[in-house]
Amino acid sequence: MRIAILAHEKFPDGAKTATGVLRYGAHDVVAVLDRDRGGERVADCDASLPDAPIVASLSEVDDPLDALLIGISPIGGGFDESWRPDVRAALERGCDVISGLHYFLEDDSEFRTLAEEHGCELWDVRRPPNGLGVADGVADSVDATVIATVGTDCSVGKMTTTFELVDAARERGVDAAVVPTGQTGIMAEGWGYPIDRVISDFAAGAVEELILERGNDHDYLFVEGQASIAHPAYSGVSTAILHGSMADELVLCHATGRERFHGFSQSLPSIPEFVSLHESLAAPVGGSEVVAGALNTRTVDDDAAADAAVDEYADALGRPAADPIRQGPDEVLDAVL
Repeated sequence: MRIAILAHEKFPDGAKTATGVLRYGAHDVVAVLDRDRGGERVADCDASLPDAPIVASLSEVDDPLDALLIGISPIGGGFDESWRPDVRAALERGCDVISGLHYFLEDDSEFRTLAEEHGCELWDVRRPPNGLGVADGVADSVDATVIATVGTDCSVGKMTTTFELVDAARERGVDAAVVPTGQTGIMAEGWGYPIDRVISDFAAGAVEELILERGNDHDYLFVEGQASIAHPAYSGVSTAILHGSMADELVLCHATGRERFHGFSQSLPSIPEFVSLHESLAAPVGGSEVVAGALNTRTVDDDAAADAAVDEYADALGRPAADPIRQGPDEVLDAVL
């Protein structure tokens, strides 16, 4: 599928979905839309990502296009009205629109009408399916070893670590698969449930259903984590994934320099506290052990300083650790396997 990714005023650092789809999706990305960076290229912003031109609006994309993907999601998942012209233009030229917002495009009368008129699809990735129920506490019955990436905060690299570990495992000939629980993972993999949108009573059950669906088809399942079990706003989502997956092993993800929860005044607990919190919370539901850590050193310019930060993190964790992008995921994967 040939897509353009909308990431106005946020690319790359504030466009987690855009960078995730660029790095891990199977799509052919024709262009990234960012009105602040029109005329640049993706490689100018982040050399680790597959390259593509950056344009100010969809009107500048002349190549054939199958879909427009909204690659940013503000806190709360709302729709920014400044994006409307690009979404409208995509539908008018017969393109599908893929969105991970809490604002459902299908419920927008203008977009729904345009989609019907031009034979397009609106895929609201965050709309959960009907029929989800409570967990039965049976995720540990599958044959696969289940590993969950968990975090100290939002946007510390849980999704990235998940995909990097699976890619590295497959390169070793290990039968591994991603279990997507958020919009970016779902867009990249083409399946999964948006756990942060599921009714709270059914959230753990939704995760369990994902594990049961694939758990006997692979040797290892890597569950994409969300937020943090200690986060003031999003802890419910994280706990649902921890309990619903009944993971055998956990990989704790953290970001250098992160001292407070993103957007909040509360301080993060220490790394040893996070290990204890996860293992004690998981203990009544099958038990999970933190076996390794992943450190996001994106904000550190110097490689030697980044290496030192990883070493410090590993010491605090008391387990192997690495930056899966900067250093590669092998040391973490060794601990997992």
